[in-house]
Amino acid sequence: MHRPALTNAARPATIEIDAINERGETVPTAVAGEHPLTIYLDKRELVTLMTLGGAPEALVIGWLRNQRMLPAIDDIVSVQVDWDVGAAAVTTRAGAPGLDARMSTRTVTTGCGQGTVFGDLMEDIERIRLPADARLTQATLYALLDVVRTHETIYKQAGAVHGCALFHGAQLLYFVEDVGRHNAVDAIAGHMWLDGVEGDDKIFYTTGRLTSEMVIKAAQMGIPFLVSRSGLTQMGYDIARQVGITMIGRSQGKHYLLLTGGQRFERATEAAA
Repeated sequence: MHRPALTNAARPATIEIDAINERGETVPTAVAGEHPLTIYLDKRELVTLMTLGGAPEALVIGWLRNQRMLPAIDDIVSVQVDWDVGAAAVTTRAGAPGLDARMSTRTVTTGCGQGTVFGDLMEDIERIRLPADARLTQATLYALLDVVRTHETIYKQAGAVHGCALFHGAQLLYFVEDVGRHNAVDAIAGHMWLDGVEGDDKIFYTTGRLTSEMVIKAAQMGIPFLVSRSGLTQMGYDIARQVGITMIGRSQGKHYLLLTGGQRFERATEAAA
């Protein structure tokens, strides 16, 4: 499997500052990083993302994937991140087909930070086919939520970030935090592309709300299950029903709301529960 040449330019997730608490005491306080990263595709400037910087190469690759700028990981020769100039230089084999047309249309989404989708937001939705035979049990959902609850996170240290995770059953495959949930989902998409991981039997978890952008990206990644500890938007709900994704919100502890795609979810019987 082809793997592009990558830098390893992860930045520290937090810095420490002095803050003054309610008693007038100076206390060391962790603050989440936030850095501008401008993506250049074959020397053409595309976009500037505000990011924590924990997985910049995967973020760039996943952003290109989810924006449908490039059809395959094989098209990417290298991704070079240089924080001195705040840039990520992507080199491709043969350029990006239809780039001008795609860049001419942009939708500013509800994503915090820099939520923007280029091209037709609903493009290719009709062609997405998620696996009908995939199943998620209530027991697996509870186990997954317990893994998330005990996972060490930047949020616990500093707050101010969103987290996204990819699971196979209750097995945690990737966990990414960033200042915007759209960045975190893009970074996971990048990891999946780099590692050749398919989405058809996976579960995507996010701390953020279930918006149209989150649903579309999960569906594009071929993932049939989308779980969040937060709520949803009307457009997120409508698109989830359209593509047939199983969407579960308000998921914490033993509480959840099954919102769409109930045919894939197996609730425990009262006796088993």
